[in-house]
Amino acid sequence: MTEPIRCTWAGMADPMYLAYHDEEWGRPVQGDDAVFERVSLEAFQSGLSWLTILRKRENFRAAFDRFSIPKVAAYTEQDVERLLGDAGIIRNRAKIEAAINNARVALDLPGGLSELVWRHADPGAPVPRTMADVPAVTPGSKALAKELKKRGFRFVGPTTAYALMQAIGLVNDHLEGCVARSR
Repeated sequence: MTEPIRCTWAGMADPMYLAYHDEEWGRPVQGDDAVFERVSLEAFQSGLSWLTILRKRENFRAAFDRFSIPKVAAYTEQDVERLLGDAGIIRNRAKIEAAINNARVALDLPGGLSELVWRHADPGAPVPRTMADVPAVTPGSKALAKELKKRGFRFVGPTTAYALMQAIGLVNDHLEGCVARSR
């Protein structure tokens, strides 16, 4: 019996990564807190492996009150210190402070964060045949990053914005023939 075709980045060695590819990546995520979680985790991932974030995701959820925007927006310097002491997450002051800042900005967005991000969906993007066909940045991710930054978000450059777009289904970058493409 042959293995199903999957995007090559998913690898086959780590069951957590494989499950993420098959069951989550590229599927629509909506709702302000859910999108805020993904914006935050993409920022924490910057410069690191996504598998590192996946392995720590439940710790992040516990440490950041399940990414409740109102709760994170109310964090104080004491919370920053608490988070810096939490070995279960990425202890980077700039990224922690960015997540808190981004919650405060998201709290005041007209229409909410989910609506703002989903305005940049690109369902008509070409179907990639190989990983070489998958861009790191697109005009859409540049526009999303620009809008988020204009609103006051931090750690949301065009590459991070595109990773977010891929992860939450604004584009479908599962390779042609991938078992998860049509799910």
